[in-house]
Amino acid sequence: MAKEQKKWGCCDTPYKTTCGGQALIEGILMQGPEKRAIVVRKPDETLDRKIEENAGRPAFWKIPFFRGIYTFVMSMYNGVKALMYSAEVSGMEEEESEPPGKLEQWLSSHVSDEKLMNIMLTVSVLLGVGLSLLLFIFLPSFLVGIVNRVVPGGIGLWTMGILEGVLKAAIFVLYLFLCSRMKDIQRVFCYHGAEHKTIFCYENGLELTVENVRRQPRHHPRCGTSFLFVVIIISIILSVALFTPLEISNVWLRMALHLLLLPVVMGVTYEFNRYVGAHENVFCRILRAPGLWMQNFTTFEPDDSMIEVGIEALKAVLPEEHGSDRW
Repeated sequence: MAKEQKKWGCCDTPYKTTCGGQALIEGILMQGPEKRAIVVRKPDETLDRKIEENAGRPAFWKIPFFRGIYTFVMSMYNGVKALMYSAEVSGMEEEESEPPGKLEQWLSSHVSDEKLMNIMLTVSVLLGVGLSLLLFIFLPSFLVGIVNRVVPGGIGLWTMGILEGVLKAAIFVLYLFLCSRMKDIQRVFCYHGAEHKTIFCYENGLELTVENVRRQPRHHPRCGTSFLFVVIIISIILSVALFTPLEISNVWLRMALHLLLLPVVMGVTYEFNRYVGAHENVFCRILRAPGLWMQNFTTFEPDDSMIEVGIEALKAVLPEEHGSDRW
């Protein structure tokens, strides 16, 4: 089964779970239908476990399309929060700590630890969102705008849309490739592989042991990497379909509209991935293929200690009622 899944990108496991996670610094964040768990390997090789109950989702945000927007925003918020927690628990902050500056000293003396953490979390999320917008929305539109002005007579609206899309995809692939070459990030991507393997083991109905998990493929069809790649593809389709007939060539206006379309893209992408991840046929396999290929950059083979973290994280969030986590 594992070899067949790896070869074809198959998601035809006996069971499909909504449980999923995110790789952290020396750990894994695992999200279940009822609980969220953070498991981190501490410097003394023991495991730190932090388990929280999921907050109830307002009824409005359970509606198809809107649930995708909500899920993306909350995943980003909880992901950054968990990443900061893992950096602290794993000892990374102590290794890289420097004498606090004047601003840090002032904040420590005037702001409570909880408020300071919320401030840092908010700033981190804003910086992350800002960098993503700069790289994948503003930069492609800006570069295409320059090309359109340099080429005599312009390049045409249809060509502008296609070129923007090509640049977005190229920047995304290059970004992942460069990240995958960084030593510290490689360990995070190994934990990403451990998360995927653990999920596959559970979906195949096998006991969650290191031996069983190790034999599973590391490419999973319902992965965040695939989600982000589909985000780019859908944004390309929407921008070409809207900007061309409306004859929108102004660079700044295109940037603003790309930004306004972002929630639409998130909602559509979520429903697309939900459908593709739940069905097993030739059409869905073709649609999954690019995202699975992208996971070559974001998932590496984990060692046994990383697999242990994945197992502990998944066990912590599995629901008491069997089947309530069905995809």
